[in-house]
Amino acid sequence: MDTNTLVSFLPIILLFVVFYFLLIRPQQQQQKKRKEMLSALQKGDRVISIGGIYGMIKEIKEDIVILRIADNVNIRIARTGIDRVVQDSE
Repeated sequence: MDTNTLVSFLPIILLFVVFYFLLIRPQQQQQKKRKEMLSALQKGDRVISIGGIYGMIKEIKEDIVILRIADNVNIRIARTGIDRVVQDSE
């Protein structure tokens, strides 16, 4: 392989490096943060589901979360259906 061939592949290699740092790496970090958030869920946490339902975690059973959304109104939701944990002020 001569230097001419290497120089011709350089733009393609640089393109892959840019894609990695601008697209792939941030997405991997975001997935890692989400996984940590889901594994740290606890009874009593106030959360928002992906569908926009506000509730408080009443119980957690492996991959199912029981949310209290109103007095005497509980729903079952997949753990992966939780979007984020919210503070009381939201």
